[in-house]
Amino acid sequence: MGHCRLFSGVGKVRYCLCTLRPSSQMLVGTFVKQALVIGNGGRLVHTSRLNDVNKKILLLIRSSRLEDARALFDRTSNRNNVTWNSMLSGYVKGREIVQARKLFDRMPQRDVVSWNTMISGYLACGRRYLEESRLLFDVMPERDFVTWNTMINGYAKNGKLDEAFGMFNKMPERNVVSWNVMITAFLQNGDVGRAVDLFEKMPKKDGVSVSALISGLIKNGELDEAFRILQKMQLEGDNDIDLVHAYNTMIAGYGLKGRVDDARALFDKMLLGDGKRLKTNLVSWNTMIMCYVKSGLIVPARDLFDQMMERDDFSWNTMISGYTSKADMQGASYLFRNMPNPDMLSWNLMISGFAQMGNLELAHDFFRRMPQKNLVSWNSIIAGCERNRDYEGAIKLFSQMQLTGMKPDRHTMSSLLSVCAELVAPHLGMQIHQLVIKIFIPDVPLNNSIITMYARCGAIIEARDIFDEMKVKEVISWNAMIGGYASHGFAEEALELFGAMRKLRVQPTYITFISVLNACAHVGLVDQAKKHFQVMVDEFNIQPRVEHFASLVDVVGRHGQVEEAMDIISRMSVEPDKAVWGALLGACRVHNCVKLARVAAEALMRLEPESSAPYVMLYNMYAERDQWDDANEVRMLMERNSIWKEPAYSMVKSNH
Repeated sequence: MGHCRLFSGVGKVRYCLCTLRPSSQMLVGTFVKQALVIGNGGRLVHTSRLNDVNKKILLLIRSSRLEDARALFDRTSNRNNVTWNSMLSGYVKGREIVQARKLFDRMPQRDVVSWNTMISGYLACGRRYLEESRLLFDVMPERDFVTWNTMINGYAKNGKLDEAFGMFNKMPERNVVSWNVMITAFLQNGDVGRAVDLFEKMPKKDGVSVSALISGLIKNGELDEAFRILQKMQLEGDNDIDLVHAYNTMIAGYGLKGRVDDARALFDKMLLGDGKRLKTNLVSWNTMIMCYVKSGLIVPARDLFDQMMERDDFSWNTMISGYTSKADMQGASYLFRNMPNPDMLSWNLMISGFAQMGNLELAHDFFRRMPQKNLVSWNSIIAGCERNRDYEGAIKLFSQMQLTGMKPDRHTMSSLLSVCAELVAPHLGMQIHQLVIKIFIPDVPLNNSIITMYARCGAIIEARDIFDEMKVKEVISWNAMIGGYASHGFAEEALELFGAMRKLRVQPTYITFISVLNACAHVGLVDQAKKHFQVMVDEFNIQPRVEHFASLVDVVGRHGQVEEAMDIISRMSVEPDKAVWGALLGACRVHNCVKLARVAAEALMRLEPESSAPYVMLYNMYAERDQWDDANEVRMLMERNSIWKEPAYSMVKSNH
């Protein structure tokens, strides 16, 4: 034994294999193969050590520390395919395709995983790298199902259906994934006919195949075709195919289209059951409840909820959201109190619900009592303060939010910009704007909020600067800028911008024309106002709203055409409101038209029975014309209706 040279061991522990039984020798030999790898400069490197290195590289990549992963990769002198593929995968996931290709070209040995990783990397970078991925595919020494399916999917996602289908037909052998990928490709590109045809030809289907087809048909608006296939699959009776997920998808599809009765019929069919192929699960119940909630049918949703034998957080939160959407905070509160473990979404729903119905005190109470807050919690309470005109409260909350270290998002900034606009606080608004620039690259909605804020604060030049800098503008952007000009009396600029908007063929909305008509009213452009009103109706097919009529009555009446203003009111397609009658009364006051002033004043008295303004204005008009009998009649009417003069209004004293 002393002369035996066949030793095995790790570290200082060594075994002489000759002394061991054959079975033990085999075990130790296997251990040797696993524990010892490459000799490097007379030094043995353990597989376990390399495994640790590979794990560290993967961990660094998952933590988005790609440079650190590469540094560790470079320090590792002995690498295996796992090491190379891990680093290659890191570059691909990080969309560093050039670095990935350099590494791929340096690999001493490539396996199928290496080739597939590189091909998928090129395809993930879009259409411009399609050819590169195809070149690799063509020279690849050995392909597997993943290779073919990846290429088919890559062509399909880039809209090259013929190439995808051509590759599908060339496959030496197809698995169920290949069929599913091709069927999904047709559906994603709206080719429902070929998708269904391929599905029918599919030799072996599974639950994923059916669900993918049903989902794709629903997205293409083919609900009836989806239902036909689902029925056919059930009648064919393939017990290997689980149809539960497909049925749940179909129920959700009906719910999205508002076909709640059809959804319930399917759900009831599942309740009857069909062995393992068809029976309700928790998802089925949740989906059906969601259908009811989205359609505003809270009673049947609650009835179904109460029948549930098992509930999860989604079940409770769906019902709570249903009650909050209906402003039924009593129902929401009852469920919240009885929910076993309310999660963050539950708390946020309650905060948002109370804020929406104007109960800020309870919204704050729930916010304070939350065991843990996330960004949605802060945004909900800040937006609630903004919606309920507690602007100072919104600003204080934002300050507290910053102290906690919570970073704001675009929704936070949008609420704060609205607060600044309502407070007409340009300096604060400018600070918020600077913060937006520091944290984000402003997108279109955020830029729209900034424009609105500056415009309402009277900083028209700053608003226009942001507007002009925007590379992409939507109709809201134009409306914000035109509205800003109009509200501050810059009628010429507002109308000029509206002209530019039309030249660029941006489709205006009813809000656009409110601003345009207001601009005309500010400077008395009667003919322009009439023309734009007709353009709105005839050219853009926008039904006039009460705001449009109010502006038109205002501009026509102010110009002295009081009878025409009354004629516009009599022909209105909507019920005139206080703004319309107020515009007429104001015009009558300016042009001393007492007869129509009385009509307008009486209409305002009906609409605002507690307001003294129409009484006072009509009284003063009579007094100025020395019609004291009529004036005293108005005074007596005020006394009879218990109307007291508001401090802002004065009445000419009668000497009679």
